[in-house]
Order: sequence, then structure tokens, then C-alpha cells
Amino acid sequence: MDGVIPLNKEIGQTSSDYVYKLRKILYTKKIGHTGTLDPLVDGVLPICVGQATKLVNTLTGTPKEYDGEITLGKSTTTEDREGETVKEHKLTQPFTKEQLQETFAKMTGDIKQIPPMFSAVKVKGKKLYEYARAGIEVERPVREIHIYDFQMVGEPEFDEATGYQKIKFHVRCSKGTYVRTLAVEFGRILDMPAFMSQLTRVKSAGFKLSETFTLGQIREMMDNNDHSFLKTIDEVLKDVPSHELTDEEWEVRVLHGGFLEKIDSDKTKQLRVTRQGITKALYKYDKVRDMWIPDLMLLNNK
Repeated sequence: MDGVIPLNKEIGQTSSDYVYKLRKILYTKKIGHTGTLDPLVDGVLPICVGQATKLVNTLTGTPKEYDGEITLGKSTTTEDREGETVKEHKLTQPFTKEQLQETFAKMTGDIKQIPPMFSAVKVKGKKLYEYARAGIEVERPVREIHIYDFQMVGEPEFDEATGYQKIKFHVRCSKGTYVRTLAVEFGRILDMPAFMSQLTRVKSAGFKLSETFTLGQIREMMDNNDHSFLKTIDEVLKDVPSHELTDEEWEVRVLHGGFLEKIDSDKTKQLRVTRQGITKALYKYDKVRDMWIPDLMLLNNK
């Protein structure tokens, strides 16, 4: 069994929980996910199976899209609704739509971000959340991320009783982005404490939320010997520029991990090389050698 499952992750489960459960449902050990989703976050979680586990790093590196909600007026230890209150500042009147839209606009492009203490980033061999739970704060590495699009969705909501203002948003961002931290930074620009009160990943590795399957659906489909929840490697990589190999290129070069020459393709992108329409490897262009060199081998893909 080889391919990628566009899984619909539910709130309350970790990404690792799903890998463990799917190993039992699919009767296979070779499974890996393409980027951790926090227990409080639901949505698209592509799961690689069999030969497709080689694609984990490739798919993890693709842009992600989220729908979520920022709450202004309070900050928390975890930067989401699960944490304890750190600071509270009740609004006496809401920010205008114009002020909010200006703030969203300031947060697009290349930005630097410090991962939250409650995250799985490792420092000196330990995950940050392990330090956080022990009450230890450590210096965290600064990450450079890219925000392609960050905008308000619908009308903001203001609750006079609590003094909180809630803003729904959509964001398209690069690998490694902590959306929780974006919510906190959004508040900081407005000089207000803030936290991420809701988040759903709506697109990852090219899969939309509408294309996903729940764990229950997968279990039922397996019982009926229906594997249509599993997308082939060729389907997953369909948008990568491709080149159909000649007999010589396949037998003499690719089968032995050799270089390829004189292929007319976008040299800034990966090249998917195929044999009888089936993806056999991903190549990348090497400027120094002026050749295409192997990036990822998928010779057993059928």
C-alpha cells in the first residue's frame, strides 16, 4: 500500500495518535505525517504510506492554509485557548475594521518569528514544551517565515460584557509558521494582549478540507476493501513539472542514480521523471554541473 491519505484530523487528537491508529487500520508500519497539528487544531493532515513516506519532507515544505480566530483582550501561556491567562486588558470599544485590516496588511511577506515555549521545537535535545512544563524558559531560535496572504474574514465581533473582540481570518503561510504566534503578534501591533481562539487547517500538500477523510470513514472503507481514500504518488505530484524518460535515460542513468542533461524545464523547480507515466524520481537542477541531479528516488513506485 503506497500513497497519501488526506486525513481530516479532529480536535483533541495529536498527529502521532493518528499515525498509531492508522498503522492498525491499514496493517502497515510504514506511515508518517507531514507536519504536526496541535491537539486543539483540526483540519487537513496528509498521511504518507509505504513508498510515499519518502515524500514527507517534500510535502511538509509546501505552503499551508488556515482559517482561524484571534481574540483581543487577553493573552495566555500557550498562545491559544488552552493556556492560563497571562495578561488581560478589556476593550472599552472595538477596533474598527479599517484598523484591523491595516494590521493584517502589515503582517504579510517575509517576517521573523520566535516559536512559542509550548511547541515541539527542540533546543539542546529537548522539546520546548518540556522546558515550559518544568517552568524553565530558554532562548529560542528565530525563524524566518513567509506570509503569502493574511486577511480578515467576515465581520469582527465585540462583546461588551467580556471586553473581548474576536476576528476571524484566513492565512496562507510557509512551512514552520506558528499561527498562534501570528495571533499574539497581531495583538502586539495593536498594543493589546491576544491569543488564537480557534484554528482549522484548510489546505496542505495540495489537499483541501473538502477532499479529506475521517478516521471512521477510512476504517469503514477498509472493511469494504475500498482504498480510494489513498491518493497515488502520481496524483500527489501531478503539479510538479514532468519529463518522460527515454529507454537510455531510464536504464543507464536513473536506475543507477545518474545525472540527466538537456531537459527543457523550469530550473528553479523540481523535475518529476516518469517511466510509462509513473513517477520514478524527483530531480533538481545543479547550476555548477549544468545538469539535473537526483533529489528523491521512487524507483519502486508502481
